[in-house]
Amino acid sequence: MGFDLNSIINQIGRDKGISRESLIEAIESAMLSAARKHYGHNLILETTYDPDTGEIEVIQFKTVVDRVEDPSTQVSLEEARREFDPEAMLGDELGKKLPTEALGRIAAQTAKQVIIQKVRDAERHAIFEEFKDSRGDLVNGIVQRSEKGGALVVNLGRTEAILPKREQISRERYRQNDRLRAMILEIDPSARGPQIVLTRSHPDFLRKLFGVEVPEINEGTIEIKSVAREPGVRAKVAVHSTDPAIDPVGACVGIKGSRVQAVVQELRGEKIDIVPWTADDPSFVARALQPAEVSRVVLDEEAHTMEVIVADDQLSQAIGRGGVNVKLASKLSGWKIDVRSVSMAEEESKRARASLGSIPGIEFTYAELLFQVGFRSAREVADASVDDLLEVDGIPEDAAEKILKAARDYVATLPEDAETA
Repeated sequence: MGFDLNSIINQIGRDKGISRESLIEAIESAMLSAARKHYGHNLILETTYDPDTGEIEVIQFKTVVDRVEDPSTQVSLEEARREFDPEAMLGDELGKKLPTEALGRIAAQTAKQVIIQKVRDAERHAIFEEFKDSRGDLVNGIVQRSEKGGALVVNLGRTEAILPKREQISRERYRQNDRLRAMILEIDPSARGPQIVLTRSHPDFLRKLFGVEVPEINEGTIEIKSVAREPGVRAKVAVHSTDPAIDPVGACVGIKGSRVQAVVQELRGEKIDIVPWTADDPSFVARALQPAEVSRVVLDEEAHTMEVIVADDQLSQAIGRGGVNVKLASKLSGWKIDVRSVSMAEEESKRARASLGSIPGIEFTYAELLFQVGFRSAREVADASVDDLLEVDGIPEDAAEKILKAARDYVATLPEDAETA
């Protein structure tokens, strides 16, 4: 090719961490493509790398035949013995080295482009092999540049990674050469740009940070049961200890708050509530709503919801600014949570009891039984069936039928949006 490829192969191998074999295969393939474009696709060509000369040899093969029908792939016995091998025999495959200088500028450019692409592919494969088992690992990098759409390209040393806008913490701002820590979210071998996708907003990033700061987590003594985040604003972490002698909350907080503060600083001030986990769902939801104090919890397992009652002066604290506290508690516990103040709950109970009591002829005891199982209006009773009412302990079948008929007759006389219904 007119120059020594050995130094190029060695340098690329060193800089990119790609094996010599992969590079040689890529260059051989590139030269074969260029040779076919120059000499013709009908020829039988092969390319081989000569490590002694540092050059790629292009060899044309022809089959020795008695009668030549295709001069591009066949050669007569007489010509074969004269041009190739004096001992050639019919049926032999004979190769002849072609001059690579004759490929010309266009073919050389084609070869260059294929080489570049093959090197990129080999590099991407090497990166994928190195990082394919690294999902969930923490990495440190330096911000290289900002892409269109707000994504950041981060230099991890061996390769570049991408921190998409959606995986960033909204209040954070980065400049070129800033250092950052993130978690590997996924490795995408089909991506056109960086293959490694990072995250700082994922709940597991917070989980991993606590794993670094709290040795008991990696030891298995303390388990993080669940994590809920509003990235950059607030987070809740549910923890449990397998050793009764170890306080999971205290271990995660650390002496004078040193452990949790290290995580808070990494997250640029994101507030973190550490909640002791319990298998009792109502108790866990009450703990998850801290710092608000919960008065009582009404559980609806079928709808997978909880109605949480708090003192009037605790309502805003239970809900949190922008609803963030109740939202995080819901994510942490996996339950839909409806927070009410005591006065609101009492007023709703009063209206519900009044509505149920307005059903003509209903006994007070039956109305109260319906209220206790979740009926909140005469209209809800009217929309039920006899079987629904029979599921209420203490209401016999004859009473259920009378209540249902009375409720439907009564509701039929009311406007659709009547409050008493």
